[in-house]
Amino acid sequence: MNKTASTFLNESEVKAADLGHRNTINFNIGKYNAAVKNGKMQFADLTTARERAKNVKWRAIENLDKHLEEFEMNFIKRGGKVIWAETAEQAREEILAICKAKNCKSVVKSKSMATEEIHLNDFLQEHNIESVETDLGEYIQQLDEEPPYHIVTPAMHKSAQQVADLFHDKLGTPSTLTPEQLTLVARDKLRQKYLEAEVGITGANFVIADIGGIAVTENEGNARLTTSFPKTHIALIGIEKVLPSINDLALFWPLLATYGTGQQITSYNSVFSGPRQEGETDGPEEMYVIFLDNGRTNLLKDVEAREALYCIRCGSCLNACPVYKNIGGHTYKTTYSGPIGSVITPHLKGVGEYMHLSYASSLCGNCTEVCPVRINLHELLLHNRHKAVEEHHTGGGEKLGWFGWKQACLSRRMMNLVGGKTKNFVIGKLFGSAWGDDERGLPIFAAKSFNQLWKERKK
Repeated sequence: MNKTASTFLNESEVKAADLGHRNTINFNIGKYNAAVKNGKMQFADLTTARERAKNVKWRAIENLDKHLEEFEMNFIKRGGKVIWAETAEQAREEILAICKAKNCKSVVKSKSMATEEIHLNDFLQEHNIESVETDLGEYIQQLDEEPPYHIVTPAMHKSAQQVADLFHDKLGTPSTLTPEQLTLVARDKLRQKYLEAEVGITGANFVIADIGGIAVTENEGNARLTTSFPKTHIALIGIEKVLPSINDLALFWPLLATYGTGQQITSYNSVFSGPRQEGETDGPEEMYVIFLDNGRTNLLKDVEAREALYCIRCGSCLNACPVYKNIGGHTYKTTYSGPIGSVITPHLKGVGEYMHLSYASSLCGNCTEVCPVRINLHELLLHNRHKAVEEHHTGGGEKLGWFGWKQACLSRRMMNLVGGKTKNFVIGKLFGSAWGDDERGLPIFAAKSFNQLWKERKK
C-alpha cells in the first residue's frame, strides 16, 4: 500500500468517528436536500431534461476538438486571446507571465476549481503576488489556510460559530457576530481588494463554442466584480467544459442551479465573450482564456471512462454519498472529492497513486441516481478498479486472497465444510484489524448455514 492510500485510510478512520463533524455535515446536507426537492419542481419532465443534457454533453465531448477550435476562432474575433496548457505547471507559468507583463501586485479570484487544481494561490504567493479569494466560502477557507471542503460549498464543514471564531482570530472581529454580520465584514474587506487588483481570475461553468463565450453562474456577484474592476481578465478552464451552442444554457443553467444549490436559477448568470468592445462602458481591457488539459485527455482516450467528462460540477453526488458524508472532503487529499473525484482523480493524477479512491465507495448507486447528466458513476468506479487490476497496481497477496474467496463462494460444498465457529475465527483473523474495532462489529456466522438447515428440514 502506498503512502497516499495509507494516509487516506488513517484519516478516514479518525474522521468517521468524529460525531461533531458528522452532525454539521448532515445538518447542511439536510438543508440542501430540502431545497433540491423544491428546485426539481420547475421541470415538467426531469428525466427527459437530464437525458437531453447527457446527450448534449455526449455530442460535445465526442467532437471536443472541433468545438474548442470553433470557440477559439470566435473568441479571437472579438479581441480575446487563447492559451493552451497541457500541464498544471504550464498553466501556472502562463498566468505568471501575464501578471508580470502587467506589473501585477495582487489578483482577485472568483470561485474556480481549476485554479485549486493547479494550486495557483500558493504559486502566486511564492512570486510575491497576493491572490485573494472573493467567494465567501473560499475566502473563509483561505483565511483558515485550508483547501475547499466541497466543490460547491467550500466551507460546508464549518458551523457559524466556527466561522465567527475564525474571523475573530484573523480579522479581529467580535466572536459573537451573526452570519449576516460576518458577511458584511467580508464584503467590506473584499471591496478594497477589487479596486487594488490589476488582474481578475475566474473559471467558467461552461464554454460556449458557437459564440466564443464563457458562461459563469454564481450567487454573490463576486465573479462580475472580479471581471469588471481589474483591467485584465484571465479565465482558467478545463477543456471538458464545452457546450456546442448558447441555446444549451436554457437547459444547463437551471439543471446546475437545482442540483447545485436547490435554486431554480442562480442569482447571477453572465456570459463573457472577450474584452471590452468599442462603445462599451465596462469590462476588462484584455481577456485571456487558458484551456487546461492536466490529464483530461487521459480520460478522453478511455472510451468507457470518457463519460466522466460530462460532469458540470454541481456537487450533488458528494451530498448523496454515504462515504463522503462520513469521512469529509479533506480526507481525499484531492481537488475533486466524493464520487466524481474518486472517478476522475486516478486518470488525472495516476492510477497507481490514487486507485484507492475508487474503492472508497459502497457502490450503492446513489451518486448515479442524483447526477443531473446521468453519469454512471458507480459503474465508472468499478471500471477504475478493473483498470487498477489490469495494470498490475494490486499486490499478489490480494489477488490470491480474492481468488480463494471466489472459489469458496462459488462452491456450496466448500462453504459448508466448516461450521460457524471456524468461519468467525477466519474472518476475525483476516479482517479484524481492518474492519472490526470499537465502533464496528464483524458479522457473526450462524452455527449452520441456511442451506444446511434447509437440507435437514427436507429429510
